[in-house]
Amino acid sequence: MLVSRWQAPHLPTRQQMMLMLESEGLEPQEESIDSGGQVTDHRHPFDEVRIVACGQLLLDIAGNRLLLRAGDRILIPANTRHTKKADGDETCVCIYAMKAD
Repeated sequence: MLVSRWQAPHLPTRQQMMLMLESEGLEPQEESIDSGGQVTDHRHPFDEVRIVACGQLLLDIAGNRLLLRAGDRILIPANTRHTKKADGDETCVCIYAMKAD
C-alpha cells in the first residue's frame, strides 16, 4: 500500500483528480459513501487507486487502519483484504480507478 498526502494549500477539483488518473491511462469513476456508511471486507484481482475528493475515509487494509482526508491518495495492491468507511459527519467522495498489473 502506498499513501500520498496532499501537501499543497489548494485541493484539486474532482475534475482535476479524474484528469490525474486519466493521465496514467486509467478510467476513473466517482464513489460517494454517506457519513457512517461502510463497504465491508473485500478484495479484488487488480490494484485500486483512490483519491479522496471530500470528507474522510477510514480504511482497514489487512489489519492496518489509516485515515485519508481530502486530497490524499492510496494504492491498494491486488488481492489485499480491505474495508472502507466514511468517517465524520460528511459524505466521503472519492475518485478511484482499477489498475491492471
